[in-house]
Amino acid sequence: MTENNAAFTADLQRPKETGAEENWGFLLVPKSASDCLPRRGRITVDGTLNGAAFRETLEPDGQLSHWLKVNAQLREAAGANFGALVAVELMPLDEEPDPAMPDDFSSALQANPEAQLVWNSTTTLARLDWIHWMTSAKQAKTRAKRIAEACDKLASGQRRVCCFDPSGFYSKAFSTPKAADSQSAD
Repeated sequence: MTENNAAFTADLQRPKETGAEENWGFLLVPKSASDCLPRRGRITVDGTLNGAAFRETLEPDGQLSHWLKVNAQLREAAGANFGALVAVELMPLDEEPDPAMPDDFSSALQANPEAQLVWNSTTTLARLDWIHWMTSAKQAKTRAKRIAEACDKLASGQRRVCCFDPSGFYSKAFSTPKAADSQSAD
């Protein structure tokens, strides 16, 4: 383990609300493990869950730590049931990969060449924060407003999203999913 790597055990929890995707779980990254990572906001890591390898993006929990969404495929590969204690290792990547571009934002950038030009010259971490700011909107109209604002700001030369707390600590914008009352093994 190097100084940026973290190893810990955590309870695999079932979310109270799963949305359209069934059978996913999540785990809380202990603050001591999160402190080993170079960033409090979204960060992509390589890791293992009960020895099963994965590459995922940790989400901020609003408490200066992170949480990990564990999809059904990883749960199966790790032999992990809800309510079970799992062994986790996290290793931040040397270089954050470019974030996936949402279709609605991509279309908006294509319609605004000045914004597209500035977007193309921003850093990967700045792009991650811009996209996180847009996609973290809880309502469709807020998301659309943020996409329009992003294009305006980028077109005016602004390379970083202003006043956005990617950790959610100061704004309380992010939190860990609520766990289901029953954590029975499946």
